[in-house]
Amino acid sequence: MDLATLAEELKASEVGLEFLTGELQGQHDPSGVVFTVLAALSGMEREYIRDRTLEGHESARKRGKAIGGATVADPDMLAMALHYRDQGMSLRDMAAKLVITSGKKKGQHPSPATVMRMLREYDEQATATAEA
Repeated sequence: MDLATLAEELKASEVGLEFLTGELQGQHDPSGVVFTVLAALSGMEREYIRDRTLEGHESARKRGKAIGGATVADPDMLAMALHYRDQGMSLRDMAAKLVITSGKKKGQHPSPATVMRMLREYDEQATATAEA
């Protein structure tokens, strides 16, 4: 639906679709059949890739493989992050002060997203423990 709206906006703005190489070489109307068919095929391909990726992740989990990167947080890093948070420090500033102590990224700083995830997981565990 969004694609049809976009195609109409492009057509109203007199923007065309032009293939410079390949079998469909030439200019085409953005609301025409070529654009619509290519968009549909693109959407189907995206869904196919997504489904295969999810199947691969599920297969890996069944074999006991971890999905995602290695954990870079450790108890000392968490303690420092909690201390910095109590001081009102931003995630970006916390990430710049914290240092990864093991693994391939040893000596590097974690990303602000990693710090946020680490603090959120701690908060969730603390809440679950308090409720139990």
